Amino acid sequence: MSVFNSTEPIPNNDSTPVKKKSKTRKYFLWFMVIALLLSAFLVYWFYFNVFSDGERRGTLIKITRKGNVFKTYEGEMWLSCRQTVNAERFLFSVTDEKVADSLKHLQDQCLQLDYLEYRRSLPWRGDSRYIITGFNRIKD
Repeated sequence: MSVFNSTEPIPNNDSTPVKKKSKTRKYFLWFMVIALLLSAFLVYWFYFNVFSDGERRGTLIKITRKGNVFKTYEGEMWLSCRQTVNAERFLFSVTDEKVADSLKHLQDQCLQLDYLEYRRSLPWRGDSRYIITGFNRIKD
């Protein structure tokens, strides 16, 4: 006796389940699109979205141009216009070369610095999360 009835067609071993491959491929593509969108959002959120902005007032101590690959302007300010023993330090970066050149001439003077704060720093933007956008000189 035969297992197959003579009226039934013999199954073909060459047939492949096309629907399973296309479903797997479809899910993989959706996963890749979602992962790409999530990655793009996270890069924007941490590196390009401004977390806060404000101003700090104090005595500008130094501003230097440093870096191995990306030369950036880095500065330090004491958060007090008077001479104090343990003044809090404010470390910042400057992306605008004109602002950095102006700040070089105002060292040891009382200034008000306007800044933007990002969640993370980028190598070409500087070492600090605080980026100086402008300044005002405070007259004593």
